[in-house]
Amino acid sequence: MDRPPIEQYFHWLQQILTKGDFGVSFAYSQRSVTSLLWERVGATLLLSIASLVITWAIAIPLGIYSAVHQNQWGDRILRVVTYLGQGFPTLITGLLFLFFAQVTSPLFPVGGMTSIDHADLTPLGKILDIGWHMILPTLVLSITGFAGLQRLMRGELLDVLRQDYIQTARAKGLPENRVIYVHALRNAVNPMITLLGFEFAGLLSGAFITENFFNWPGLGRLVLQAVQNQDLYLMMSSLMLGAVMLIVGNLLADLALKAVDPRIKLSEMD
Repeated sequence: MDRPPIEQYFHWLQQILTKGDFGVSFAYSQRSVTSLLWERVGATLLLSIASLVITWAIAIPLGIYSAVHQNQWGDRILRVVTYLGQGFPTLITGLLFLFFAQVTSPLFPVGGMTSIDHADLTPLGKILDIGWHMILPTLVLSITGFAGLQRLMRGELLDVLRQDYIQTARAKGLPENRVIYVHALRNAVNPMITLLGFEFAGLLSGAFITENFFNWPGLGRLVLQAVQNQDLYLMMSSLMLGAVMLIVGNLLADLALKAVDPRIKLSEMD
């Protein structure tokens, strides 16, 4: 630590490449950074993937409905809801759900990932217990994420529905459902798949505020504590993990695009 920062960094990088050693944590009794990250990454992935699935399961159908019923009452109501959803930051949404949990207590648990008697439960009971604790933090992450995704789905589908080949398909007498869900949706979903790659990269870092509000034992709380404690190796390893997730996310997005759109050739993708 008495070396210049740039020298420290390259020494740390050399240890990773030659020994697979990410260093030790200063704040956690000299525990290895790898063990700390591995201990917390499962909880964050569980919460983030659950919120991602719920967000897409809500936003995509609502975006399709809004585009198909453009400027009707349903579309107008959804647009107001999405504007409100985009205007609510995770901080405010988390506070509102905490207040809701206090008002409805003991209907929803507020803190932690498991109950006190979790170890005594049956395997099915343990799964249900974790799912019960996931409800509120998952909803917080989903509400703040679905609004922008729904608006993007609506805009992309509206653009595709105006294309000449869609008008041609309708003129040939194809059923409207086939025109929308087979011809239009396949092209409208391409930008969404690209976005999914970036969302995958943000899985491990998108739950910082929510994890701290609900005392969720994930990477968000761990990294925040590392920043507060100036735990250098833990912070650097977390940033490197985010960079790896970005690369993997873009790779998965490219492969998914190839599967959805046969016109795309991986050999021609930059």
